[in-house]
Amino acid sequence: MLWVVYNLIFPVVFLFMLPKFLSRMIRRGGYWQHFEQRIGHFGTQTKAKIREHRRIWVHAVSVGEIYVAFRFMKAYREKHPDVRFALSTTTSTAHAIGRKEIDARDVLFYFPVDLPGVIEKVLRIINPVRIVLVEGEFWPNLIRLADRAGVPISLINGRMSENSYKGYRKLKSLTADVLRRINPICVQGEIEAERMIGIGALKENVHVMGTVKFDVAERDPKGEAVAQDVLKKIGVPDDAVIILGGSTWPGEEAVLCALYKKLKATHPKLFLIMVPRHVERAPEVIEAFEKENLSFVRRSQADGFGGALPDLLFVDTTGELRNFYSVADIIFVGKSLKENGGQNPIEPALYGKAVVVGPNMENFPAVMPEFTKQQAILQVADEQELADIFEKLLSDDIFRKNLGGRAADVVNRNRGVIQRTVDILDGN
Repeated sequence: MLWVVYNLIFPVVFLFMLPKFLSRMIRRGGYWQHFEQRIGHFGTQTKAKIREHRRIWVHAVSVGEIYVAFRFMKAYREKHPDVRFALSTTTSTAHAIGRKEIDARDVLFYFPVDLPGVIEKVLRIINPVRIVLVEGEFWPNLIRLADRAGVPISLINGRMSENSYKGYRKLKSLTADVLRRINPICVQGEIEAERMIGIGALKENVHVMGTVKFDVAERDPKGEAVAQDVLKKIGVPDDAVIILGGSTWPGEEAVLCALYKKLKATHPKLFLIMVPRHVERAPEVIEAFEKENLSFVRRSQADGFGGALPDLLFVDTTGELRNFYSVADIIFVGKSLKENGGQNPIEPALYGKAVVVGPNMENFPAVMPEFTKQQAILQVADEQELADIFEKLLSDDIFRKNLGGRAADVVNRNRGVIQRTVDILDGN
């Protein structure tokens, strides 16, 4: 009866939300390509390639998850060289990254809508040997039908926000039925373990691993050289002190621009790099620059730039954020000041940079304590405290460098989760 109710309600909710999805597709672009895969239709070539081998189906929702997926796939293949993967993702941004990074032996596709007929069709086409979910999308029909077909289902790098936990608890009869079909459930921390068990996961199936994202954080020397070259092309001097706003969300660009303008009056070598989370917000981001009368250059137009040094660089490309982390001195991690959740603080920490976040880092409950207990990241309560912290970091080079050094140490000490995760999956 439970599944009947879900399958009656889900199509109604999906149709209700469809206008929002269509609007997002138009704004962000890229969604229309291979859209038919979302309803279980694959081209002849794609189906033929899928059927060459039985595969492990890995599902990664968006950008953060797809990097975890690739790191897992790499580690698993090192231990099992003959393995083949079918990698699904939900967002067009992640799909674009997937096209660049995927191994030629593997297959990339869009995740299908969780309707019984669609899921059954996709399961028949892929015929997976295992399904690996990354971080925490529990689609009931996928899990139920795969389990019924005898396909093992695992969760890696699992996490669950407080809000998600509260919502799932209201549906515990459904979530319990779903989660008890997943083994192992590898989660980032004790909080996630308690929440998974609290909504019905079997305690013996839940494993606290730490976060794979410490393993995912890897330097890219070629990309770093490109970032350095971009700064040279637009005339940024070698002795500039660079503040970078990474993965910023609405409202945060305005705060950083106003703060930068104020600080530059007393720190003339200051330069700003802005990297919004979603490039399609460019008009809104540019409006924040113009409001403070700040001149800027788009990253996409840097090659042809020949003017005077601008106030800031606007990175309007996808997949280059970590490279620009390497050239910054002070990094603000977005979705933490004006929005709830927070973006990943591990990558900027890898580079040994001074990292500052806002009060809202709920998406990283297993990560932030690792940094805060070592005083390796600065977390501010509001805009005024952000201004005070930036002033201190700009005025005290030793304080800034020591902070960055501690951050890099935390990243290096917490590596190894991915290999332990592969070992646990092999044991189930």
